[in-house]
Order: sequence, then structure tokens, then C-alpha cells
Amino acid sequence: MADNGTARRPIATYSIAARDGSGALGVAVQSHWFNVGAVVPWVEAGAGAVAVQSISDPSTGPRALGLLRSGQTAEAVLEALLRGDPDEGYRQIAVVDAHGRVATHTGALCIAEAGHEIGDGISVQANLMDRSTVWPAMAQAFARTDGDLANRLLAALQGAEAEGGDIRGRQSAALLVVPVGGEGSGFDLRVEDARDPIGELRRLVSLQRVYDELNRGDAMMSRGKFEQALALYEAASQMMPDSATEGEAVFWTGIAFATTGREDQAAPYLVRAGAFGDRWARLLPRLVRSKMLPEDEALLRRLLTAMMA
Repeated sequence: MADNGTARRPIATYSIAARDGSGALGVAVQSHWFNVGAVVPWVEAGAGAVAVQSISDPSTGPRALGLLRSGQTAEAVLEALLRGDPDEGYRQIAVVDAHGRVATHTGALCIAEAGHEIGDGISVQANLMDRSTVWPAMAQAFARTDGDLANRLLAALQGAEAEGGDIRGRQSAALLVVPVGGEGSGFDLRVEDARDPIGELRRLVSLQRVYDELNRGDAMMSRGKFEQALALYEAASQMMPDSATEGEAVFWTGIAFATTGREDQAAPYLVRAGAFGDRWARLLPRLVRSKMLPEDEALLRRLLTAMMA
């Protein structure tokens, strides 16, 4: 093979590209290769989701999205990517367009066990697998899992791992999800190197959900919708143990209650934040100057006393 800039190592192992019933698009991947998230997943709202793996040309992902953006179908895009490619036998590419149409290619020279399976709006594909049952297990896990697209993609990765996964082991993982229309919260998460990359990826997804709720609470506060904001802050503070954010979620929940005149409800959250050291108590007075707490010395002393108890 001529040296045309193509990667010469099988840098990805198993992945899933999908569009769910809401119109969200996403790709999830795991590999025994450093930072697989920089190579395999390509997703764009209104265009599609693409997974590029095995021995791949680094230009394939951006090119595929460009073709999808122009309105071409998944099948037409895949045909264009493979047309005239001298290394077609080594390619493994999955394309899901914005309408849920799917096209996938596994070249005959991809390292065994290698293959793919297409379903309704999804494609699972793998190479370098321990067993040929890995990618069907991914499709089954996705189909039987409830929740949003991120949760179902994670389930597919775990299904692969439970079936034996990559013959070489595991090292990195990534999850890329864009909601329909690009509006709302999505995910763009990478685990570059870890003993349990899927477990770490799931932890990051859970952690992002906490911060997404906090962000939505902030948005409601800025619009003067205090009851909705407080409900979102409370939800965020209950989603993971306080240690997951080292007190951050409960601190801002307490501040939200304090700024809306609910001191008694604020105190327990601030006490929980105070358990992580005095840094949150040192931060508290600074919020007065930034108009994030009322300019009320007595209130500030009471809150500080509660935190330091």
C-alpha cells in the first residue's frame, strides 16, 4: 500500500452510531488504544453520526459530515467514502444520517473478529474482538435499555465488554451525543487512558448530568423563576454523593435558597458543603460583592456559623 497518510494501526475496536426516537444523534466507542475519542466519533446536529475505525484515513470523519450536511443519504455518503479507496479492505465505517438511515462497511481485511450489525437507526461495528458475538451483544443491549441516547449508548458498550470485548483489553473510551436541533444538553466526553474506561465514562456522564441541572437552575434564577430553579438545584444535589463534586452542588443549592429568602432551607446544604473544608466558607462572603448574596451582615454571619459548625 502506498503511504497516503493513512493510519497503519487498528486504532479502534468497537463502537455504536445511532439516532434515537427523539432525533438525538450519537456515537460511543471503546478501544485498547490511547484517546480513541479523537479519531472514531463524528457527530453533527442536523447532519448525522459517523464512526470511523479499523485502519482509517483521518480525513474520513470530517468528509463524511460534510457530505451529510449537504443532504446526501447515509448510503450515498458511504459509497462516496469508499469509491476509489485502495485501502477499502481495511476500512470500517458506519454512517447514520439525520433521518435515521444507516449504512455500514466492514472491509474484508479488518482484523478478526470483525463485523457489524444494522438496526433501526443504529449500527454496531467491531474489529479485533475476542469473539464474533460482541457486536450482536451491543445491539441487544441498546435495544433493551431505556433512557436517553447517552444511557443507551453506554449500555451498548457495557454489553460488548460483557461479551469479551477487545482481544487486547481496554484503555480509552468516548461518548459524543447531540440533541435534536442541537438544542439542550449533549455530551462530548473522552477517557483517554484508564483501567476501566467505560466505568469512568459512565461516571463522567453522571457528573455532567449534575452540572446540567445546576446550569438549568442558574438559567431559571436569571429569569426570575425561583421555584423552578430551586427544584432543579435540589435535584442536582441528590443525583450523586456530595463527594462527587466536593461540595459544589450542595453549596450552590444552599446559595439559591439563601438568595430567595429561604435561610432555614439553605443552611443544611451549606453545612454539607462545609464538610469539605473551609474553602466554601471563605468563598461565601465574596458572593455579596458580586450580588449573588444579599448585603446582609447578620445573614452572612448566620450562614458562616452554620457552615463552620
